[in-house]
Amino acid sequence: MARTAKNGGEGPEVPGVWAAYGVVLQFLRKRAGLSQQQLAEAIGYSVEQVASVEQGRRPAKVTFTRAADRVLNAGGVLEALQDGVDRAKLPRFFRNFALIEAEVVSRFSYDPLLVPGLLQTEGYARALFAGHCPPLSEEIIDQHTEARLSRQKLLTRVPLAELSFIIGEEALRNPVGDAEVMRGQWQHLLEVGALRNVEVQVMPAAPGFHSGLNGPFVVLESREHQHLGYVESQEVGCVVQDPAEASAFGLRYGKLRSQALNSVESARLIGRLAGET
Repeated sequence: MARTAKNGGEGPEVPGVWAAYGVVLQFLRKRAGLSQQQLAEAIGYSVEQVASVEQGRRPAKVTFTRAADRVLNAGGVLEALQDGVDRAKLPRFFRNFALIEAEVVSRFSYDPLLVPGLLQTEGYARALFAGHCPPLSEEIIDQHTEARLSRQKLLTRVPLAELSFIIGEEALRNPVGDAEVMRGQWQHLLEVGALRNVEVQVMPAAPGFHSGLNGPFVVLESREHQHLGYVESQEVGCVVQDPAEASAFGLRYGKLRSQALNSVESARLIGRLAGET
């Protein structure tokens, strides 16, 4: 879990990486002989935004970081901190898993009810967070959406990770957001599924039991070739490290992979859905 720091000694806690980023930003700004107002004008943000980032009250966006790094001649220091800043925008329960996920050799997941986060469009992700119970503020919705999209760097990271996604047909037919959101989501699945390190399969809606009915799960292989599992429900996540339990996850996933439509058949089904709207 990310360490946190108090915001000026009062108010809600903020992730420690946001506070650390702010300290570095302030140091670089003063070294460059710029006021907050001057930096704000140079990078195209408000002075209030610069002040909030320096104080650790608000996380920097990627565009903010790139502009500030360039203007302050930071040599990539701020950009090196951005991944940590983005991870801290994720829900607290998910942050440790996200750290593991970013370094995996392979990641296989089964998602029966929702399009997996790594494959979500901005519109789909934002619609999910907007429906959260209890309701989230617009700022938190923005932060969670940005962090989810940032995780998707795993799709094209070098060295490439081997990625497999089995998605329940119900997830594809369940309208999250409006028709435009779903049309964009289906098209995005087709585009990502065409990547040579990504396989997208659909588990057809059919009567009968299969091991996926017990719920969603993820199977991972770390850079050290350790096999791990991950399960999540109702904002509680658990990383499974026991070798026997992780092996069982792998066996179940292999079975589901054989029962799902293959990647070509899956693309045809998704394409038909996109064409019906």
